[in-house]
Amino acid sequence: MSETDLATDLSALPGPRELAEVPAVEVIATLAVHLMTAAAVQLGLGEPGEDGAEPAKDLDEARKLITALAGLVTAAAPEIGSQHALPLRDGLRTLQLAFREASTVADEPGAGPGEKYTGPVRQPRAGRA
Repeated sequence: MSETDLATDLSALPGPRELAEVPAVEVIATLAVHLMTAAAVQLGLGEPGEDGAEPAKDLDEARKLITALAGLVTAAAPEIGSQHALPLRDGLRTLQLAFREASTVADEPGAGPGEKYTGPVRQPRAGRA
């Protein structure tokens, strides 16, 4: 994202008065979705380019975003309740597994992105949901 894109994005954000009217759970969920989306893009899960080229991957950036998401979701879960936390945890776990799949060098269990907050993430065994 260029500085111009970032400035445009930030200018579209609501001002402090408008944010004061938004429930905290909504702010947390919105932030989590932005982190998830950015991490997915960095994992190369975005749309192919107009030329059909695969999206670029940046696993270092994806690791940072997933770790930030894990910290947010872990810290916020008791405050926002399981109704809101469960879908965020599911999305986080999906990104953690996608990171493991995209990485050419496997992290030790518990050393993957965000795992210091969530604990080790493992692939489900075949035949189990």
